Amino acid sequence: MVTATLSLLGFLLSLYLWLWKIGVVGEMACGTGACETVQLSRYATIGGIPVAFFGVAGYFGLLAVSLAGLQPRWIHSAGPGALLALMSGAGVAFTGYLSYLEAFVIGAWCRWCLVSAGLIVLIFLVSLLSLRTSPSAPAPPTRPPA
Repeated sequence: MVTATLSLLGFLLSLYLWLWKIGVVGEMACGTGACETVQLSRYATIGGIPVAFFGVAGYFGLLAVSLAGLQPRWIHSAGPGALLALMSGAGVAFTGYLSYLEAFVIGAWCRWCLVSAGLIVLIFLVSLLSLRTSPSAPAPPTRPPA
């Protein structure tokens, strides 16, 4: 449930940044950060696709896996937790790259990007913790010796 909640927050945040990038949202609310500098840099798109859209897709995928893992069918399976760890680990690596660009190439920090970075790290840590503490599947019944 924790990863589902964090994923929903990340999805909404990324959706906001993506909608701003494509011109649906007017003015960006960023406070004293340099969000527009980061979002308007040449590094804000990959192959013509806004980086924020990758966040929308990634967080949506994490949300879907988190919600699926809450279903009775998957409650005793390590599969959803392992997939969450894999997906969020990739997200942490991508976020690390983007944070490097902000710090050393662009020279500006987007507050929303920092919040997203915190969310993906938390999702990764919670998913790792869930792997360590996930209940194992019930053992199959044994037959008494004949």
